[in-house]
Amino acid sequence: MRESLRRLASDELVARSIMGGKRRVRVELLDGEHINVDIDRKARGSELLDRVCEDLDVRERDYFGLLHQQRADPRVWVDLNRRLSKTFRNEPWDVILAVKFYPPEPSELRDDVTRYQISLAVRRDLLEGRLTCSTITYALLASYVLQAELGDSSGDIAPSALTELRAAPLHALTPDLEERVRELYSKHKGQTPAEAELNYLENAKKLSLYGAELHCARDLDAVDIVLAVCASGVSVYRDGVLMNRFPWAKITKICYNKRNFTLKLRPSEFDDFETALSFKLPSTRACKKLWRCSVEHHIFFRRESPVKVERIAGFPRLGSRRVSCRRTLRQMRAEPPPPRAVIA
Repeated sequence: MRESLRRLASDELVARSIMGGKRRVRVELLDGEHINVDIDRKARGSELLDRVCEDLDVRERDYFGLLHQQRADPRVWVDLNRRLSKTFRNEPWDVILAVKFYPPEPSELRDDVTRYQISLAVRRDLLEGRLTCSTITYALLASYVLQAELGDSSGDIAPSALTELRAAPLHALTPDLEERVRELYSKHKGQTPAEAELNYLENAKKLSLYGAELHCARDLDAVDIVLAVCASGVSVYRDGVLMNRFPWAKITKICYNKRNFTLKLRPSEFDDFETALSFKLPSTRACKKLWRCSVEHHIFFRRESPVKVERIAGFPRLGSRRVSCRRTLRQMRAEPPPPRAVIA
């Protein structure tokens, strides 16, 4: 047994010496498949993201990010400005490709591959329960998945098709749903895969939690709530019901102190002073994560270009205040996407 362990350790050392300063990163893609990427251990997160996007031929890369598991939190975004060797303390280096900023208007996407990857992300959100909808909406979205993946309907649908294509979550699959999917699928005849994916996203964007990052918190009355950060701003949900919505245009400052997360709002026509709303998070780490998520979404969807986030006077410095946002949505719309790689 000990001899086998020594042999495995020596083989690993030989492999590392061959690779030099490189490390192998295992990347889970949006369709559930995995790829391995060999990259310099001193490379930054942005370089790894670019390598993955190059392999997938994704041109509009700033919508995407990489997730990794940290302690008990399975959804921690890789800092694109930080060295990978500082992000991953131990091996193996496992990451998940995900959409970080969901486009508010899918019709403005200029790349079919990007549109396909974002539709895969919405499918994953539905399967994992981060996004929910009514039965008829499940059926409509699933019918567009079948049209995009299988083409025009030829009659009956294989019983396993909805499961294999990840078209709807298992808890929603009923004989009634399958019948509705079959009816709607037959009405999409003639749509190309790109058209079906666009129709899929155009319907998905109407869902209240489309593209939202969810954070559990408590209000001043110690009532459990969920703060949803998305392209339009920050929303407050209680027991799945929307209680309040704060658009970015109304928010003047986003800050945190230990477990307290604070939004400062512009005064309304009936108020003379700013309003400050505070929420309590489970931990300082969770509070910082919510702060960073809010700032990054505000920069991406509202700013002309990325800005440096300075420390707020009067608040202690709680770790790095760097944010991972390379280009804003306005820059992406103004600048052409990088050229597609030409295969010789």
